[in-house]
Amino acid sequence: MLQQTMQLVLPIFIIIGLGYACASFKLLKDGVGPALGSFCITILVPTLIFRTLSAADLGDVSPWPLWAAYYSALFAVYMTAAILVRWAFKREARAAVVAGLTSGFGNTGLIGIPLITSIFGTQGLVPLSLLIALHLPFVTILSVTLMSRAVVIDGYEEARPIREVLVSVARSLLTNPIIIGILAGIAVNLSGLPLPGVVNTVLASLANAATPAALFAVGMGLVDYGIRGTLKIAGVLSVLKIILLPLLVFLFTTQLVSLPPLWVAVATIAAACPTGINAYLLAVQFGTGHAMSSNAITITTFSAIFTVSGWLAFLQWMGY
Repeated sequence: MLQQTMQLVLPIFIIIGLGYACASFKLLKDGVGPALGSFCITILVPTLIFRTLSAADLGDVSPWPLWAAYYSALFAVYMTAAILVRWAFKREARAAVVAGLTSGFGNTGLIGIPLITSIFGTQGLVPLSLLIALHLPFVTILSVTLMSRAVVIDGYEEARPIREVLVSVARSLLTNPIIIGILAGIAVNLSGLPLPGVVNTVLASLANAATPAALFAVGMGLVDYGIRGTLKIAGVLSVLKIILLPLLVFLFTTQLVSLPPLWVAVATIAAACPTGINAYLLAVQFGTGHAMSSNAITITTFSAIFTVSGWLAFLQWMGY
């Protein structure tokens, strides 16, 4: 069973490896990796999500049980990581917030979408898109709210009015290309209007390029992170991200709510995705946690070929 699941997952990580090799050996010019990643996030991935949702059968399944189960698990892991880093590892409050984001925020865009599409087909993108629709807003609002308090505790900045902070977050979310793609796709779907043939053909071409381009960009981006400093904290955060989070998501989606088997499987694999780069960006912005977030991104991404395969085998064994 594990060998069969590895065959599904292996091509994805081979493409990531090719991107890493090209960047490591400088086969492409400097700046290509970030530009490709930006192109994927701004154009290709939103197009794939929009096209999928605009034509999907959304059915009568409410997203609320999925959101409640998934984000309860994410919140539990986020706070566990923050408390461990703050009190067990004796780090500053800002580092605790970075740790929470490192363990809670997965790369559901550049890695999750290709993974889910490869394993479950385009029908798996429906529950994944619903998760992504709340993923960035939930984690961003949580992190920014906690960080606004953490910077005061650490004496790093003066307190900002929480309203000002939330307005800034809302503005950035409403202009996020992936959020726009999700909302536009749902709007077109609910309108019942079909996409014109030429438009659909153009969108299909862009959508088909999303998976290989996104994976290649992830591989190139890994060269910028690597391993630095101590691995102790990063190791703990990595276990929380790719072991505890998917375990809690599976338990919550099967024991606390009633969801279709496909949605349970998609949520579990989405939770097993490696740490997203937002954790490192937050560390850079607030001047702490660079090593632990960078190390966790590298560890979770390179180990994902085994952990995702393991979770997929587990889901198949459990009948999902």
